[in-house]
Amino acid sequence: MSRFSEIKDLVMSLEADFEKFYEKKNQAAGTRVRKGMQDLKNLAQDIRKEVQDIKNAE
Repeated sequence: MSRFSEIKDLVMSLEADFEKFYEKKNQAAGTRVRKGMQDLKNLAQDIRKEVQDIKNAE
């Protein structure tokens, strides 16, 4: 479950930047959102691989 916590923490850490970008049109916040989304994608891919490896080991 720690991997799930990592995803939740990452998403929650991006909340302020999402608000700044979409509501206040802060361009720097948009860059941080894009970076965070890339990190989320990479984390999700790592988890998918881990789940597949565990599933195949059984």
